[in-house]
Amino acid sequence: MNKIVRCIIIFLMFRIHRKKLLSIGVIITITLTLLQIKTLPYQLTTSNPSLSDTNHIKITPVFRHKQSEAIEVVPVTNLLNSSSQLIDSNTALQEKVKLTQKKSQIDAVKPNISKIPIPYDSERRRKRYLRDIKTLSPNEALIYAKKEIDTVSFDINDHDPELYPPLFRNVSVFKRSYELMELTLKVYIYQEGKRPIFHTPYLRGIYSSEGWFMKFMESSKQFVTRDPQKAHLYYLPYSARQLQHALYVPNSHNIKPLSLFLRDYINKLASKYPFWNRTHGSDHFLVACHDWGPYELKEHNELTKNTIKALCNADTSEGVFVAGKDVSLPETTIQNPKRPLRNMGGKKISQRPILAFFAGGLHGRVRPILLKHWANKDDKMIISGPMSNKQSQTMSYSLHMKSSKYCICPMGFEVNSPRIVEAIYNECVPVIIADNFVPPLNEVLNWSAFSVVVAESDVHKLKEILLGISVKRYRIMQYNVRMLQRHFYWNRTPIKYDMFHMILHSIWVSRINQIQVPQS
Repeated sequence: MNKIVRCIIIFLMFRIHRKKLLSIGVIITITLTLLQIKTLPYQLTTSNPSLSDTNHIKITPVFRHKQSEAIEVVPVTNLLNSSSQLIDSNTALQEKVKLTQKKSQIDAVKPNISKIPIPYDSERRRKRYLRDIKTLSPNEALIYAKKEIDTVSFDINDHDPELYPPLFRNVSVFKRSYELMELTLKVYIYQEGKRPIFHTPYLRGIYSSEGWFMKFMESSKQFVTRDPQKAHLYYLPYSARQLQHALYVPNSHNIKPLSLFLRDYINKLASKYPFWNRTHGSDHFLVACHDWGPYELKEHNELTKNTIKALCNADTSEGVFVAGKDVSLPETTIQNPKRPLRNMGGKKISQRPILAFFAGGLHGRVRPILLKHWANKDDKMIISGPMSNKQSQTMSYSLHMKSSKYCICPMGFEVNSPRIVEAIYNECVPVIIADNFVPPLNEVLNWSAFSVVVAESDVHKLKEILLGISVKRYRIMQYNVRMLQRHFYWNRTPIKYDMFHMILHSIWVSRINQIQVPQS
């Protein structure tokens, strides 16, 4: 074949003009190339340097049976050298797949898209998308995010594998909103304010949520901006607990000086910057876990009504916390800031002989009634006042929670209780008794999936209500509590979907809900 070609070329060189010879050579080369491609046993593809060599990858299709939920792995041999072997292998595979589909109605399991290399064109488009988002003004970015979130449809199969759908009101909406927060949100933190009231996080005790949030917010490189013109939200970095320690006169029962202090602080910011007056404080937020958090705001009308407030004391009856606008802040007890996740987890269901457990002070309107009806009345209902040292040595408070099916979380002087998060940490289903209380992160979490709410007037029917929950339903709720734990963790370094990010996301949702999308 090659000798014939060479002879033809020599003949043409003498018979044809040199200028025409080049074009004829090109035509012959292309023709021979196409003939070779046609004779290949498989299609020729161009290699992509960004992709790994696939010549030696063993492909294993995976299928899931709808009826039995069993996974069937269908092996496929490596690429074969001869075309006949490849055809035989493909034919056998197709027949096997068709037979299995007829018997069990198989659905192909979707691959993990995050593991697939992004082609150059998609990567270029992604970078352009990120660049375009960053060029939007803060208001334009919020309008865009609002439109994106409003158009998300509910699809239980389209979610992050790190998210457990039953925990959420709508996992698809949450996922998209969270993605947009990570992509878009910028927070400006006012530098005004002297320590320790400002910029001094307190990380220990039952009010530590506000301190941990402040610590991570002020150190965030992802969400914080130094340019207030680029901010979507403005953070008031004070600690309600530190304010109480610094200004409250013990036994005076007068918190007005604390409210006046915050009023003057807001007025100072409003006179120095245009941002507060521009929105009357509606794009500003604060995080306060102390019981007095709502009452410290009452001397400033706009601070009380307009600002987004993340409060542990999420009491809708006081006229300060507004459900749907404000955020219910989880109240967490941190004993050791160096080991915030110490002693997490609980026992198996079979090792939880106690039906319901509560031990604590008798302050407030609910707890005395609780003890009146259930203290020392039932071996399966361990309801008591504060545990003595002798009782704690025999069986600790935490071990009681780990050994109980339900953990009673009644309100004290205020509606909030650290027992809710303690129950989650110990994998005990929380039973909330507080009529006007909004549960933590209620705008995204479906609390009916992992907790029980009992009206204050039904305390005398507590055992009847708990026994009325089927074993199957309890097992589901207890499993959901275990899956929920990661969203209530204060990690020493924040990670995706943990407590810090969940609180910030809820604040972001509140800001998005304020946005009015133009009809055009």
